[in-house]
Amino acid sequence: MNIDNTLRVLAGALVLAGTVGLQAAEEQWVTLSGSMDHWRITGDANWRHENGEFVADAGRGFLMTKDSYADMHIKLEFFASDGKANSGVYFRHDNPEAITDSTAYEANIIDERPDQSGRTGGIPHYGPPSEIVNAGGKWNTYDITVQGDHIVVVINGIKTVDIHDSTHKNASPIALQYAAGVIKFRNIEVAKL
Repeated sequence: MNIDNTLRVLAGALVLAGTVGLQAAEEQWVTLSGSMDHWRITGDANWRHENGEFVADAGRGFLMTKDSYADMHIKLEFFASDGKANSGVYFRHDNPEAITDSTAYEANIIDERPDQSGRTGGIPHYGPPSEIVNAGGKWNTYDITVQGDHIVVVINGIKTVDIHDSTHKNASPIALQYAAGVIKFRNIEVAKL
């Protein structure tokens, strides 16, 4: 490689690095996991904050952010006690008082769901997971990006959903569901896009 080609490659790399850095700088991350300050509880699930984790193991309901989001990037860690534990990360719901997987998008957490097209890593009714990722009995990561009609779900570094759908457009609180088992969330960060 001659010196002119080397300089062109280096210049291209600097432009790319600057662009990536600019995109990262544009995302203003907010940490939501330090306390209950950013959250409210709906339903009768026994959500509590213990050792830096949001935990529930009885009842049914949601831990909902006080702020609303439409286009967003959310990263979090979750623990589901076993394959029947049931939870999810809901966003863009039509009615915060009546959240279901038909009135919102839900990055689901339930390995043994009867309809496997909506199992862990999928979005029931909208995006079946492209790969099977079992989450029960361990800590896992979710990385969810929603921008316009484009929704991408990544679990444990594996992209399981990459869809375009505009059924739900409303800005709404992010809602962490408790329905069965032991569910824990930690290291929750969100950025509006």
